[in-house]
Amino acid sequence: MLPSITGQYLARYQRLGAGDPAAAALLPVTGAQRRFLLVRSLDPAGRADIVPMFFAFPRGTVDAARLRAAANHLAARHPVLRSEACVVRGTPVLRPAAADVPLEHVSCAAGESAQDALRRVLAQWAPNGPPLRLFLAHDGPRAQEELLAVVLDHTACDGQSLARIVEELGASYRDRLGPDDVPPAEAATELAAYRDAVLRQLDAEDRAASPRTLAYWAERLRTAREQAPLPGTRTVAAEPPSGATELSIASPAGGVPFPALLDACRAAAAALYGSGTVSPIGYPWGGRPVGAEPVLGCFLNTVVFPADTQGPASPDVTATDWWDDLDRADTPFDEVVRAARAGGSAWSGRLDGLLTVDDARHRAPLGLDGTTGREVHIGGRQVRAPFAVSATQGPELHLRMVWDRTVLDDDAAESAFAALCAALPAEAPAR
Repeated sequence: MLPSITGQYLARYQRLGAGDPAAAALLPVTGAQRRFLLVRSLDPAGRADIVPMFFAFPRGTVDAARLRAAANHLAARHPVLRSEACVVRGTPVLRPAAADVPLEHVSCAAGESAQDALRRVLAQWAPNGPPLRLFLAHDGPRAQEELLAVVLDHTACDGQSLARIVEELGASYRDRLGPDDVPPAEAATELAAYRDAVLRQLDAEDRAASPRTLAYWAERLRTAREQAPLPGTRTVAAEPPSGATELSIASPAGGVPFPALLDACRAAAAALYGSGTVSPIGYPWGGRPVGAEPVLGCFLNTVVFPADTQGPASPDVTATDWWDDLDRADTPFDEVVRAARAGGSAWSGRLDGLLTVDDARHRAPLGLDGTTGREVHIGGRQVRAPFAVSATQGPELHLRMVWDRTVLDDDAAESAFAALCAALPAEAPAR
């Protein structure tokens, strides 16, 4: 039996630090981080996956020097926020460095709004550099608001991390803390806890690549094959490069069950790619490994749902299949692709769509010294999949779908979004 991809990675990482103090200081990466680095290396433009959060504040609220000090306090405390991803002797790692979070005042070009300017600078994100960066923009001298972008490389964050970053950034700003306010002993403890958490995650991923589990994924994905054209196959005259649409619907107490959201994505795939296909739809799932400290970082996996569009969805079947998948959700994505291919699947590893779910009830907005920022969304950025659906659970279910215009036509994507919404359990009219 071939050793698992994670097992091979761990062996290379351990050899890297043997007898080399400088290499021993490098941090291992999780399976999710490994995938993000691989995708970046395969991207023709070398684009990184980034996670931006945008907050509107009354003009003059943000003290830039104080905010940068607060961000550097977080980076000094949390290793992943001051570690650059790199590849050393063929091995992906994180290289810890001193806290150095940049804050850029973004000027608007002629005819640009603050949102346009932020979209432009994020499209130019340099993959090499600090994983946490801040950007501040406004619409001009008469603007009543300023927009703050808190942006992270996805290798440094997952959903749990975002909530803590927002909370701790506001607290550090309030208390006027900077990087020198992190005692060396605390920084060393956090560094050891981060390394321990990643090694525990890798151990879980290695164990999740058992022959029985890989056989499960091989059979589960045997008939799956991406249906979407390759990115860039359509000429796009419109700007921005992605389209978007959204709406909110009333949500039952406790939110819409995840399997119902998967079935809604199945309906969207059927509308886009036709019935009688099995489209691979990815969704992030994860959490900190057992026994690990709740460190900031990226501890998620992309789980694949084979969306069978041959007939009407069966909620009970979807729920049962989903629970079975979750029992094996620690198997790294690259290991799942290898198992599927070895089992005879024609799937290349590309996804036809993505689904992410966020619980807004568990994340407070950013507050700066008593002023609460209004979280806003800036669309139009490049999307990694043909289409991506985000579902925000709160008092309402807010649905947003974005799509790559080099892959999908706007009208087809709008129709797919309508099919997605129609497939959800009816609670109240959409608006």
